[in-house]
Amino acid sequence: MTLFTEFGRYLLMIKGMFSRPENHKMYWKELMHQCSEIGIGSLGIVVIISFFMGAVSALQTAYQLVSDLIPKSTIAQIVRDTVILEFAPTLVCIVLAGVVGSKIASELGNMRVSEQIDALEIMGINPKAYLILPKILASMITIPLLVVVSMGLEFGRGLAVVLSNVMSNNEFDKGLLESFLGYNVFFALVKGYTFAFIISVSCLVMVIMYKAAPFEIGQI
Repeated sequence: MTLFTEFGRYLLMIKGMFSRPENHKMYWKELMHQCSEIGIGSLGIVVIISFFMGAVSALQTAYQLVSDLIPKSTIAQIVRDTVILEFAPTLVCIVLAGVVGSKIASELGNMRVSEQIDALEIMGINPKAYLILPKILASMITIPLLVVVSMGLEFGRGLAVVLSNVMSNNEFDKGLLESFLGYNVFFALVKGYTFAFIISVSCLVMVIMYKAAPFEIGQI
């Protein structure tokens, strides 16, 4: 019964998000603030992870393909498709789940402890719509963009194989362009949007489960 109770509280919280904004400029400002916190705040770790992830995947693929019968440009094709389909959307979102999720959960919990949510209610602002909806929308906007940034960091892979004398820069560029399917990028973005929604929503579930109390029925 506890599970159904908490799930019902969660559904009521989601329902309360969709209300007419009291002040559109205020909500827009909060959305831009969350985009900056979630997107730009996580850009550094995404760049570092993507750079080394691409370099390691390129060197490992080159190490496995040692046959002279396999063109060296195939290494770039394999690394490109692997990074676009799996590494960029999956590993980046796993890292962002810890960074973004903990940031959102701690912010909401701290606002309840410091009674900032009560202050919003006194001012006539719907805390559900003002605190939760901009965070979910910001995650849905910025996390897929971070996935695109991760996919675009090809220089980490190229730099690794070129400096290790595995293949030339022209061969790597040739492999990147051969047999490219645009649907792979679309599929990666679908995964990015799915993970972004799960990350932003699951942290709210954790707040409810551990009763950090910004979502008590009748209080928010």
